[in-house]
Amino acid sequence: MKTTTSIDLLSEQGRQQFFASFDNVLTDCDGVLWMLNQVIHGAPDVMNGFKSNGKKVFYVTNNSTKTQTQLLEKFTNLGFKASKNDIISTSFLAAKYLKSNLDPSKKVYVIGSPAIASELNEVGVNHFGVGPDYLQSSVPTFVENVQLEENVGAVLVGFDEHFSYPKIFKAASYLKDQSCLFVATNTDESFPVSGTKIIMPGTGSLVCTVKTCAGREPYVVGKPYSYIRKVLMDTYNIDPTRTIMIGDRCNTDILLGKRCGFKTLLVLTGVNTFEEIDKWSKSDDPELQELVPDYYAKSIATLKATFPLPL
Repeated sequence: MKTTTSIDLLSEQGRQQFFASFDNVLTDCDGVLWMLNQVIHGAPDVMNGFKSNGKKVFYVTNNSTKTQTQLLEKFTNLGFKASKNDIISTSFLAAKYLKSNLDPSKKVYVIGSPAIASELNEVGVNHFGVGPDYLQSSVPTFVENVQLEENVGAVLVGFDEHFSYPKIFKAASYLKDQSCLFVATNTDESFPVSGTKIIMPGTGSLVCTVKTCAGREPYVVGKPYSYIRKVLMDTYNIDPTRTIMIGDRCNTDILLGKRCGFKTLLVLTGVNTFEEIDKWSKSDDPELQELVPDYYAKSIATLKATFPLPL
Protein backbone atom coordinates (compact mmCIF):
# COMPACT_ATOMS: atom_id res chain seq x y z
CA MET A 1 0.00 0.00 0.00
CA LYS A 2 1.22 3.49 -0.93
CA THR A 3 0.42 6.13 1.70
CA THR A 4 -0.21 9.84 1.22
CA THR A 5 -0.12 12.61 3.83
CA SER A 6 -2.62 15.44 4.29
CA ILE A 7 -0.98 18.86 4.63
CA ASP A 8 -4.18 20.07 6.31
CA LEU A 9 -3.72 17.55 9.15
CA LEU A 10 0.00 18.02 9.82
CA SER A 11 1.10 19.12 13.26
CA GLU A 12 3.02 22.39 13.63
CA GLN A 13 6.28 20.43 13.70
CA GLY A 14 5.20 18.43 10.66
CA ARG A 15 4.46 21.61 8.74
CA GLN A 16 7.89 23.01 9.59
CA GLN A 17 9.58 19.80 8.49
CA PHE A 18 7.59 19.79 5.27
CA PHE A 19 8.57 23.38 4.41
CA ALA A 20 12.24 22.70 5.20
CA SER A 21 12.34 19.60 2.97
CA PHE A 22 12.60 21.44 -0.37
CA ASP A 23 14.35 24.40 -1.99
CA ASN A 24 12.66 24.35 -5.39
CA VAL A 25 8.93 24.56 -6.11
CA LEU A 26 7.48 23.42 -9.42
CA THR A 27 3.78 24.04 -9.84
CA ASP A 28 1.16 23.41 -12.46
CA CYS A 29 -1.11 26.36 -13.30
CA ASP A 30 -4.59 25.36 -14.54
CA GLY A 31 -6.49 23.79 -11.65
CA VAL A 32 -3.83 24.78 -9.11
CA LEU A 33 -3.33 28.56 -9.42
CA TRP A 34 -6.32 29.43 -11.57
CA MET A 35 -9.30 27.96 -13.39
CA LEU A 36 -9.37 29.40 -16.91
CA ASN A 37 -9.02 33.13 -16.04
CA GLN A 38 -10.27 32.97 -12.43
CA VAL A 39 -7.50 32.90 -9.81
CA ILE A 40 -7.85 30.28 -7.09
CA HIS A 41 -8.14 31.85 -3.66
CA GLY A 42 -4.80 32.28 -1.91
CA ALA A 43 -2.65 31.18 -4.86
CA PRO A 44 -0.74 34.47 -5.42
CA ASP A 45 -0.03 34.84 -1.69
CA VAL A 46 1.38 31.34 -1.44
CA MET A 47 3.56 31.46 -4.56
CA ASN A 48 4.85 34.94 -3.74
CA GLY A 49 5.41 33.74 -0.17
CA PHE A 50 7.58 30.87 -1.37
CA LYS A 51 9.81 33.39 -3.11
CA SER A 52 10.00 35.72 -0.12
CA ASN A 53 11.01 32.72 2.01
CA GLY A 54 13.91 31.87 -0.28
CA LYS A 55 12.41 29.14 -2.45
CA LYS A 56 13.05 28.99 -6.19
CA VAL A 57 9.72 28.85 -8.03
CA PHE A 58 8.99 27.48 -11.51
CA TYR A 59 5.58 27.57 -13.18
CA VAL A 60 5.32 24.41 -15.28
CA THR A 61 2.34 24.27 -17.61
CA ASN A 62 1.32 21.92 -20.41
CA ASN A 63 -0.55 24.82 -22.02
CA SER A 64 0.93 25.33 -25.49
CA THR A 65 -1.42 28.14 -26.55
CA LYS A 66 0.61 30.92 -24.89
CA THR A 67 4.22 32.05 -25.10
CA GLN A 68 6.34 32.71 -22.02
CA THR A 69 5.74 36.43 -22.53
CA GLN A 70 1.96 35.99 -22.76
CA LEU A 71 1.91 33.79 -19.67
CA LEU A 72 4.00 36.33 -17.77
CA GLU A 73 1.38 38.98 -18.52
CA LYS A 74 -1.32 36.68 -17.11
CA PHE A 75 0.71 35.96 -13.99
CA THR A 76 1.29 39.67 -13.41
CA ASN A 77 -2.37 40.57 -13.94
CA LEU A 78 -3.44 37.90 -11.44
CA GLY A 79 -1.02 39.09 -8.77
CA PHE A 80 1.90 36.66 -9.09
CA LYS A 81 5.44 38.06 -8.82
CA ALA A 82 6.98 36.09 -11.65
CA SER A 83 9.70 36.57 -14.25
CA LYS A 84 9.92 35.11 -17.73
CA ASN A 85 12.61 32.65 -16.62
CA ASP A 86 10.24 31.23 -13.99
CA ILE A 87 7.79 30.06 -16.67
CA ILE A 88 8.20 26.72 -18.42
CA SER A 89 5.49 26.19 -21.05
CA THR A 90 5.31 23.39 -23.58
CA SER A 91 5.53 25.79 -26.52
CA PHE A 92 8.86 27.00 -25.06
CA LEU A 93 10.04 23.42 -24.39
CA ALA A 94 9.12 22.22 -27.89
CA ALA A 95 11.03 25.09 -29.49
CA LYS A 96 14.04 24.41 -27.26
CA TYR A 97 14.00 20.70 -28.09
CA LEU A 98 13.69 21.25 -31.85
CA LYS A 99 16.42 23.89 -31.86
CA SER A 100 18.77 21.30 -30.34
CA ASN A 101 17.69 18.23 -32.33
CA LEU A 102 16.44 19.34 -35.76
CA ASP A 103 18.69 19.64 -38.80
CA PRO A 104 18.84 23.45 -39.34
CA SER A 105 18.17 22.96 -43.05
CA LYS A 106 14.83 21.27 -42.29
CA LYS A 107 11.46 22.75 -41.39
CA VAL A 108 8.69 21.78 -38.98
CA TYR A 109 5.07 21.02 -39.81
CA VAL A 110 3.07 22.41 -36.89
CA ILE A 111 -0.35 21.40 -35.68
CA GLY A 112 -0.69 24.03 -33.01
CA SER A 113 -1.21 27.61 -31.97
CA PRO A 114 0.33 30.96 -32.91
CA ALA A 115 2.18 30.77 -29.57
CA ILE A 116 4.11 27.74 -30.82
CA ALA A 117 4.94 29.62 -34.01
CA SER A 118 6.22 32.57 -31.95
CA GLU A 119 8.45 30.37 -29.79
CA LEU A 120 9.86 28.64 -32.90
CA ASN A 121 10.52 32.05 -34.46
CA GLU A 122 12.29 33.09 -31.25
CA VAL A 123 14.90 30.34 -31.66
CA GLY A 124 15.10 30.52 -35.46
CA VAL A 125 13.37 27.25 -36.39
CA ASN A 126 11.64 27.31 -39.78
CA HIS A 127 8.04 26.10 -39.68
CA PHE A 128 4.64 26.10 -41.40
CA GLY A 129 1.09 24.88 -40.86
CA VAL A 130 -0.33 27.10 -38.11
CA GLY A 131 -3.85 28.32 -38.85
CA PRO A 132 -7.03 26.94 -40.46
CA ASP A 133 -6.72 24.09 -42.96
CA TYR A 134 -10.18 22.66 -43.48
CA LEU A 135 -11.47 20.09 -45.94
CA GLN A 136 -12.82 22.08 -48.90
CA SER A 137 -13.87 19.12 -51.06
CA SER A 138 -14.58 15.43 -50.88
CA VAL A 139 -11.82 13.28 -49.39
CA PRO A 140 -10.93 11.61 -52.75
CA THR A 141 -10.63 15.03 -54.42
CA PHE A 142 -8.48 16.30 -51.55
CA VAL A 143 -6.16 13.27 -51.76
CA GLU A 144 -5.77 13.65 -55.53
CA ASN A 145 -4.80 17.30 -55.28
CA VAL A 146 -2.93 17.62 -51.98
CA GLN A 147 0.60 19.00 -52.23
CA LEU A 148 3.07 18.04 -49.53
CA GLU A 149 6.01 20.27 -48.65
CA GLU A 150 9.56 19.15 -49.23
CA ASN A 151 12.36 19.11 -46.66
CA VAL A 152 10.15 18.54 -43.59
CA GLY A 153 12.27 17.31 -40.70
CA ALA A 154 9.73 17.28 -37.89
CA VAL A 155 6.03 17.24 -37.07
CA LEU A 156 5.05 19.08 -33.89
CA VAL A 157 1.58 18.59 -32.37
CA GLY A 158 0.18 20.95 -29.75
CA PHE A 159 -3.29 22.25 -29.02
CA ASP A 160 -4.95 23.44 -32.24
CA GLU A 161 -8.50 24.81 -32.38
CA HIS A 162 -8.34 24.32 -36.15
CA PHE A 163 -7.60 20.58 -35.95
CA SER A 164 -8.90 18.92 -39.12
CA TYR A 165 -8.74 15.96 -41.49
CA PRO A 166 -6.21 17.66 -43.81
CA LYS A 167 -3.91 18.28 -40.84
CA ILE A 168 -4.08 14.63 -39.76
CA PHE A 169 -3.43 13.55 -43.34
CA LYS A 170 -0.39 15.82 -43.76
CA ALA A 171 1.14 15.06 -40.37
CA ALA A 172 0.91 11.30 -40.86
CA SER A 173 2.24 11.57 -44.41
CA TYR A 174 5.32 13.52 -43.29
CA LEU A 175 5.85 11.02 -40.47
CA LYS A 176 5.95 8.15 -42.95
CA ASP A 177 9.59 9.17 -43.33
CA GLN A 178 11.11 7.55 -40.23
CA SER A 179 13.84 10.20 -40.07
CA CYS A 180 11.18 12.89 -39.54
CA LEU A 181 10.97 13.78 -35.84
CA PHE A 182 7.59 13.41 -34.13
CA VAL A 183 7.23 15.82 -31.20
CA ALA A 184 4.21 16.49 -28.99
CA THR A 185 3.82 19.28 -26.47
CA ASN A 186 1.83 17.10 -24.05
CA THR A 187 -0.74 14.33 -23.81
CA ASP A 188 -3.38 15.82 -21.47
CA GLU A 189 -6.67 14.24 -22.47
CA SER A 190 -8.81 17.19 -21.37
CA PHE A 191 -8.77 20.60 -19.67
CA PRO A 192 -10.01 21.13 -16.11
CA VAL A 193 -13.32 23.03 -16.16
CA SER A 194 -14.94 24.01 -12.88
CA GLY A 195 -18.62 23.50 -12.13
CA THR A 196 -19.80 22.24 -15.52
CA LYS A 197 -20.86 18.96 -17.11
CA ILE A 198 -18.84 19.53 -20.27
CA ILE A 199 -15.52 18.00 -21.26
CA MET A 200 -12.97 20.16 -23.09
CA PRO A 201 -10.74 17.90 -25.23
CA GLY A 202 -7.05 18.54 -24.64
CA THR A 203 -3.89 18.19 -26.72
CA GLY A 204 -3.63 14.49 -25.94
CA SER A 205 -6.78 13.84 -27.95
CA LEU A 206 -5.12 15.41 -31.00
CA VAL A 207 -1.78 13.67 -30.44
CA CYS A 208 -3.56 10.32 -30.12
CA THR A 209 -5.25 10.83 -33.48
CA VAL A 210 -1.98 11.63 -35.28
CA LYS A 211 0.00 8.80 -33.68
CA THR A 212 -2.77 6.30 -34.47
CA CYS A 213 -2.73 7.30 -38.12
CA ALA A 214 1.07 7.53 -38.38
CA GLY A 215 1.75 4.37 -36.37
CA ARG A 216 4.46 6.16 -34.42
CA GLU A 217 4.99 7.34 -30.85
CA PRO A 218 5.93 11.00 -30.28
CA TYR A 219 8.68 12.46 -28.13
CA VAL A 220 6.69 14.40 -25.52
CA VAL A 221 8.32 17.50 -24.02
CA GLY A 222 5.61 18.26 -21.45
CA LYS A 223 4.50 16.59 -18.23
CA PRO A 224 4.79 13.78 -17.22
CA TYR A 225 7.85 13.20 -19.38
CA SER A 226 11.29 14.03 -18.05
CA TYR A 227 12.60 16.53 -20.64
CA ILE A 228 11.59 19.23 -18.12
CA ARG A 229 13.99 17.73 -15.57
CA LYS A 230 16.83 17.89 -18.10
CA VAL A 231 16.09 21.55 -18.88
CA LEU A 232 15.95 22.49 -15.19
CA MET A 233 19.15 20.63 -14.32
CA ASP A 234 21.07 21.92 -17.34
CA THR A 235 19.95 25.52 -16.83
CA TYR A 236 19.54 25.90 -13.05
CA ASN A 237 21.38 22.86 -11.63
CA ILE A 238 18.45 22.00 -9.36
CA ASP A 239 18.70 19.11 -6.90
CA PRO A 240 15.76 16.75 -7.59
CA THR A 241 15.76 15.52 -3.98
CA ARG A 242 15.19 19.12 -2.81
CA THR A 243 12.35 19.80 -5.25
CA ILE A 244 8.57 19.51 -4.92
CA MET A 245 6.04 19.25 -7.74
CA ILE A 246 2.55 20.62 -7.06
CA GLY A 247 -0.34 19.73 -9.34
CA ASP A 248 -4.00 18.82 -9.68
CA ARG A 249 -3.65 15.96 -12.17
CA CYS A 250 -1.99 12.72 -11.13
CA ASN A 251 -1.16 11.28 -14.55
CA THR A 252 0.81 14.38 -15.52
CA ASP A 253 1.87 16.48 -12.52
CA ILE A 254 2.33 13.75 -9.92
CA LEU A 255 3.74 11.24 -12.39
CA LEU A 256 6.29 13.83 -13.56
CA GLY A 257 7.43 14.28 -9.98
CA LYS A 258 7.73 10.53 -9.42
CA ARG A 259 9.69 10.01 -12.63
CA CYS A 260 12.06 12.87 -11.83
CA GLY A 261 12.68 12.06 -8.17
CA PHE A 262 10.76 15.09 -6.83
CA LYS A 263 8.47 15.22 -3.82
CA THR A 264 4.84 15.46 -4.96
CA LEU A 265 1.75 17.29 -3.72
CA LEU A 266 -1.77 17.07 -5.16
CA VAL A 267 -4.26 19.92 -4.63
CA LEU A 268 -7.93 18.96 -4.82
CA THR A 269 -9.08 21.99 -6.82
CA GLY A 270 -8.69 20.49 -10.28
CA VAL A 271 -8.87 17.13 -12.00
CA ASN A 272 -8.26 14.37 -9.44
CA THR A 273 -10.07 13.70 -6.16
CA PHE A 274 -9.12 12.27 -2.79
CA GLU A 275 -11.38 9.29 -3.46
CA GLU A 276 -9.30 8.43 -6.53
CA ILE A 277 -5.94 8.62 -4.80
CA ASP A 278 -7.30 6.69 -1.82
CA LYS A 279 -8.45 3.93 -4.17
CA TRP A 280 -5.12 3.86 -6.03
CA SER A 281 -3.16 3.73 -2.77
CA LYS A 282 -4.92 0.45 -1.90
CA SER A 283 -4.36 -1.10 -5.32
CA ASP A 284 -1.81 -3.83 -6.04
CA ASP A 285 -1.16 -2.26 -9.46
CA PRO A 286 2.24 -0.49 -9.35
CA GLU A 287 1.19 1.83 -12.18
CA LEU A 288 -1.75 3.09 -10.12
CA GLN A 289 0.36 3.39 -6.98
CA GLU A 290 2.77 5.60 -8.95
CA LEU A 291 -0.07 8.14 -9.28
CA VAL A 292 -0.41 8.53 -5.50
CA PRO A 293 1.16 11.81 -4.30
CA ASP A 294 3.40 12.07 -1.25
CA TYR A 295 1.12 14.83 0.05
CA TYR A 296 -2.31 16.25 -0.72
CA ALA A 297 -4.15 19.43 0.27
CA LYS A 298 -7.61 20.90 -0.17
CA SER A 299 -6.10 23.77 -2.15
CA ILE A 300 -2.89 25.71 -2.68
CA ALA A 301 -4.02 28.09 0.09
CA THR A 302 -3.37 25.31 2.64
CA LEU A 303 0.37 25.81 2.18
CA LYS A 304 0.20 29.22 3.88
CA ALA A 305 0.16 27.41 7.20
CA THR A 306 3.56 25.77 6.51
CA PHE A 307 5.45 29.06 6.13
CA PRO A 308 7.89 29.95 8.92
CA LEU A 309 7.21 33.66 8.42
CA PRO A 310 3.74 35.23 8.11
CA LEU A 311 2.76 36.50 4.66
